[in-house]
Amino acid sequence: MGSLLLRNVDALYQRSGVELHGADVLIRDREIAAIGANLSAPEARVFDCRGKVALPGLVNTHHHFFQTMTRCLPGAQNDKLFEWLVYHYKIWKYVRPETVEAATRLAMAELMLTGCTTTSDHQYLFPRGMGEDLMGLQVAAAKDMGVRFCGTRGSMTLGEADGGLPPDDLVESDEKVLRESEEVIRRWHDASPFSMCQIHLAPCSPFNVTQALLAESAKLARKYKVRLHTHLAETLEEIIYCKEKYHKRPLQFMIDLGWTGDHVWYAHGIYFTDSELDQLALMKTGIAHCPSSNMRLGSGAARIPDMIARGIPVGLAVDGSASNDSSDMLGELRQAMLLGRVTYGSDALTARQVISLATEGSAAVLGRKEIGVIEVGKAADIAIFDLDQLQYAGAADPIAALLFCGYNHTAWAVIVNGEIVVENGHLTRADEEQIKRNAQREAKALWQRAGVC
Repeated sequence: MGSLLLRNVDALYQRSGVELHGADVLIRDREIAAIGANLSAPEARVFDCRGKVALPGLVNTHHHFFQTMTRCLPGAQNDKLFEWLVYHYKIWKYVRPETVEAATRLAMAELMLTGCTTTSDHQYLFPRGMGEDLMGLQVAAAKDMGVRFCGTRGSMTLGEADGGLPPDDLVESDEKVLRESEEVIRRWHDASPFSMCQIHLAPCSPFNVTQALLAESAKLARKYKVRLHTHLAETLEEIIYCKEKYHKRPLQFMIDLGWTGDHVWYAHGIYFTDSELDQLALMKTGIAHCPSSNMRLGSGAARIPDMIARGIPVGLAVDGSASNDSSDMLGELRQAMLLGRVTYGSDALTARQVISLATEGSAAVLGRKEIGVIEVGKAADIAIFDLDQLQYAGAADPIAALLFCGYNHTAWAVIVNGEIVVENGHLTRADEEQIKRNAQREAKALWQRAGVC
């Protein structure tokens, strides 16, 4: 990999409460080697970062890559979650391996170009008869493109016939899910420091997987020391479903099945009560905050200021690209700040608090101690943005300007594990035009198979 020297970074956000101006950052191989003024490294490739803002690489804690193929479909633009899901299930059952591969590369490209260096993906769609290693396709794509990947093996095993939401031809058996979950952990999970690929377990939600699968997944995760993830408390309909079917609120339902501890993180978490927030804080269980998706579906606003006050680990996420319709990571930070303010007041979330959520906060949610900050000895994951643009002209605070002023969120450069993966606003290891063409082709083919558009 060699050495890189970021010279004269105009504004360097290292971590919450630690910022420098006019600083240099020296990277050797995959680590940050030095931070200071007038650093010397004759062997290093030098980047002039005057007029630039550098952040720790943004970390995305929840996504559904496959959904990039069903963005903005006319039939579900104004639906709430359950109706939205029922509409899309009828389309997603026609997903094929080539759909998933094209969607994965498209989502990763969008994320990387907007400052994301580590991304999770919740792949829960495994249509019957596919016979393909979908997570293997994702792992290979991440390796090709150079992004740090957190894959979660999702699942749906509770179909309509048994009181679940998805159609029966989209669900798997518990036995198949557990067998394949164990296999992907053994094949792809790398627990070592600076790992570029980790695998965790993620049964989809209380309304589309069985109680047995949730309980056995918790045991399997502990056996292999991986993490657990699912959607929880996203909508009022989910609360009603759990009360009617299981006579419990969603969080208690999950706790009773063994989903406790700091290796668990939930997506959304909009409808937690005060006592449930206290439980989450006690368990150190994390939340992936998905503001754009929550607004898009009219689900509500998570109580992020209350979570922060209690010490609950909170990270940021773009969520699925058919409920957000974008994989714009820096844009998600702006949305988080604005949603927090319109819900709780203008001082509810500062720009820097949101940056912290998307970096060190998200890293903590994913259990990654070596990313999320710019410090000596940490992974060289850095996103750099150029403020010499119309959208930032007149901005007095360069760091806050990234959230307050921006609309074109393309990064100037992105470094992952010491390697330049975005340079001058373009991917270095992938052909953006080819990614776009493949995605358009596979999306249209999916729509044709499903009989929509």
